[in-house]
Amino acid sequence: MNVRNKVILVTGGAGGLGAEMVELLCENGAKLYILDLDVQKGEELEKGMRKLSYSATFLKLDLTSEEAWQEVVEKIVAAEGRIDVLVNNAGINIRKPIEEMNFSEFKTMMAVNVGSVFLGTKYVLPVMRKQGGGAIINTSSVCGLIGHRYTPEAYTTTKGAVTLLTKSIASRYGHENIRCNSIHPSTVDTPLVQEMFKDPVKKQQRLDEVPLGRLATSRDVANAVLYLASDEASFINGISLPVDGGVTCC
Repeated sequence: MNVRNKVILVTGGAGGLGAEMVELLCENGAKLYILDLDVQKGEELEKGMRKLSYSATFLKLDLTSEEAWQEVVEKIVAAEGRIDVLVNNAGINIRKPIEEMNFSEFKTMMAVNVGSVFLGTKYVLPVMRKQGGGAIINTSSVCGLIGHRYTPEAYTTTKGAVTLLTKSIASRYGHENIRCNSIHPSTVDTPLVQEMFKDPVKKQQRLDEVPLGRLATSRDVANAVLYLASDEASFINGISLPVDGGVTCC
């Protein structure tokens, strides 16, 4: 997949899924900007990528601050002259059902999961328009496509909002050669999930819902991002791409 020399921003890029995306995109020749609040992890990832002679720069960013977004976009454009791809990957999940969650917690989830996508998109759009195009990739979830009995309602609400925000951007800005797509992972095999799976009931619940019989890996998800960021996806716009082993077809 051709992403060579593309300037790519990944939010929540310092760890977990974001770090896997950064590594894969770097391996394929892109110039990465890692946007995250976690300075230690961000700097460690930058250092690791540069040891491999990849181009990666960490920038600390409060994803819910409009002023911070404006400043970081201006800084990157000043350095690179362009932004080819924005991957809105950051997200949180306060694992409480609706009857237990207070409104402040709900607003926090909306600010991070939806607000950061809104702000990132708002500030890269003028850059992409000026340069003649670009791509925006939003990490939603299978919970942005279906109701999910094992997932808190607030999380599903935020990811559903990301799904339709994606389609709205795709429909409005596609004529300017700005593509916007979303990816929808099912449960990903991460250290946090492995901790959850110490409960055998929860483990079996998640495995039973996947027709392929296994969890997604971080690389499975990163591969979807690599494709949507690449030249090979130049006619892909407004899609909701499940990376779920078939969960959403059941």
